Amino acid sequence: MKQLSREYRRESADPAPTMTRAQAFYSARLEHVFDNCFGARYHTRLVGGAPEPSYQPASATQREHRLHYREDFFASALHETAHWCIAGAVRRTLADFGYWYAADGRGPEAQRAFEAVEDKPQALEWFFSRACGFRFRLSVDNLDLQHGSLPDTRRFAQRVLAQARRWQVAGLPPRAECFYRALCAEFGTVVMPGQLELSLADLD
Repeated sequence: MKQLSREYRRESADPAPTMTRAQAFYSARLEHVFDNCFGARYHTRLVGGAPEPSYQPASATQREHRLHYREDFFASALHETAHWCIAGAVRRTLADFGYWYAADGRGPEAQRAFEAVEDKPQALEWFFSRACGFRFRLSVDNLDLQHGSLPDTRRFAQRVLAQARRWQVAGLPPRAECFYRALCAEFGTVVMPGQLELSLADLD
């Protein structure tokens, strides 16, 4: 099962009163920040406009690695960057980091497997969202009702919160820390990860 989230939640946020939402949360700003942080060193670009997100390593016909996010969705760009910031050197040589994807309609066991590997990228996405002043929404990435109901998000929310708090103590992974600080500079926020107030209420 490919463990990359494919649900892109309806994006919502509260931009500064002097700036429209579109101006504040224009995904090209994230591409610019990503390129400044990682383009030269890792030969990787963050690229929008894709019908579905994907990661394509460099090849004989493509000189750079490309991290594609869906359309122009701000949350999608943050989420895919979170996956990239966690992926190790070997996984970054593999298409889609070597994972495969199970679509909507997963049963309870498959859903638990999804949640077991999504707590880290979603915790990072939460940090990145806070650095931008953007509203983070938890994703269970399983909206098909053929199993009778939507997944219960409470346990998953607790996992994401627990992971986020571990990183508040230990520090973010190095590439994630670099991206977080660059987002703070780009969006005019100043709170460091360890100083953020995080709670389950934020994940409703």
